[in-house]
Amino acid sequence: MEMQKIVNQQVIATDRFDLRPLRRSDQGLIEMYASDPRVAKNTSSIPHPLPPGTIEAFITRAMAEPREEDVWVMDGLKSGGDEVMGLISLTRLDRNQSEVGYWVAPAFWNTHLASDAVQALVDANPLQNDAMFAAVYHDNPASAKVLTNAGFIYLGDAETYCVARDAAVPTWTYSRKL
Repeated sequence: MEMQKIVNQQVIATDRFDLRPLRRSDQGLIEMYASDPRVAKNTSSIPHPLPPGTIEAFITRAMAEPREEDVWVMDGLKSGGDEVMGLISLTRLDRNQSEVGYWVAPAFWNTHLASDAVQALVDANPLQNDAMFAAVYHDNPASAKVLTNAGFIYLGDAETYCVARDAAVPTWTYSRKL
């Protein structure tokens, strides 16, 4: 049996769920959720259809040292929820800043999970950033509300290439000083 390496990344606890580092055993549930076009089309990097090996490679990168992105699983086991309900990440930028990225499995949409996860990540500020940024697609106003609920301020419009849509998609960009 393979030993699961937990990288030097803190667990961020809330009453309802924990944000914990990825484990290789998360692969099956992440693949199931990331294969859903509703999830893939709201991220910039998840292809649809999901090619074999994509999530395994993602987990390997997320567990590597050094790495540019820290990824946490939204793990609801402590309150009777699912072990993987979504993912949230911080990608390191220059000048002590990070970009927040997240997705929630459709079964947990409209449960405030994303809002609670973003707020927990902001409160913990695990990379001790001076600021965090995030971008959401114009056709995903629920994710924009998640950010404004966590104190992010609208900066402006841009566009980001979406692999699943094979197109540049208009985005709203937000920031939060810490």
